[in-house]
Amino acid sequence: MPRQARLDMPGALHHIMIRGINKTDIFADAEDRLKFLERLGKNIIKAKCSVYAWVLMNNHVHILFKSGERGISEVMRRVLSWYAQYFNHKHKRSGHLFENRYKSILCEEDRYLLSLVRYIHLNPVRAGLVKSIKGLDKYRWSGHRAFIGKVDYAWMDKKYVLEQFSNKNKTAIKEYYKFIWEGIGAGYKEEFSGGGLIRSSGGWSNVLSMRTRKEKLEYDERILGGSDFVSNILKDTEEKEARQLKLRLKGKSIKSIMEEECKRNKVNLIELKNGSRREKVSFVRKIIAYRSLNELGLSLAEIARNLGVDTSAISKIISRFEEN
Repeated sequence: MPRQARLDMPGALHHIMIRGINKTDIFADAEDRLKFLERLGKNIIKAKCSVYAWVLMNNHVHILFKSGERGISEVMRRVLSWYAQYFNHKHKRSGHLFENRYKSILCEEDRYLLSLVRYIHLNPVRAGLVKSIKGLDKYRWSGHRAFIGKVDYAWMDKKYVLEQFSNKNKTAIKEYYKFIWEGIGAGYKEEFSGGGLIRSSGGWSNVLSMRTRKEKLEYDERILGGSDFVSNILKDTEEKEARQLKLRLKGKSIKSIMEEECKRNKVNLIELKNGSRREKVSFVRKIIAYRSLNELGLSLAEIARNLGVDTSAISKIISRFEEN
């Protein structure tokens, strides 16, 4: 069964999960973790996103953030492409570092913001890396310490989260800490990171209740939220896809874009397809890749096949184009 397209809704709350390929470690030491956070913070600020929670484990990462106007893809491409190159170079390895795609769940903020903050920050406890709330206070690789005043990150919006507890900072921190402590004994929540219908409906209790009332269950495995929320997100997504489909029905394709840009920039189409690295050819390849992604919604793999390069090359091309 083909994978569904990722929901990249600007201004929405996203729970991002990044895993090492074949469950391998993606951090070997403290320097690796610091480099990852530095790159993440730089791109979060540049993209005008808001991070509410995060945790770095040995072989995976969780990030909860509200995306900016450009969505999540731009940030994640820049962070993961750069970090994979850094890690491979430093540790003298080759090949993929991460699973093919990071996992992204679009979340209903009003219902799940605080629960997700707690769930993410308690990862070290569930994994047995720390044994108690006091141990969590000392765990360096989590956003939790920012909320209790142990450290500060310019790219974290802890103020927004604390305001959900109280307008008075000291009271808010106290209530946040109590909220985290109350979740210490809670286990893995399938709806937060797996289970399509369960996730969309907010847990099995809600699913069973809705079935008893014979309500229509609107759900999508990429979304954590109630039926109305899911419906609205899917409607917006369908409208975007419809606009892209309209262009394709009018004859717009990656081939037509390639021909158009080659003619405009006086570049030979065969040279382009053969992977030439000549400066002008590389420039035209960037434009074609970017237009194919945004105008037609094509996958990086499909763009790569048409341009005669591999998917990782297209990922780098898009990232560099967006940085200019």
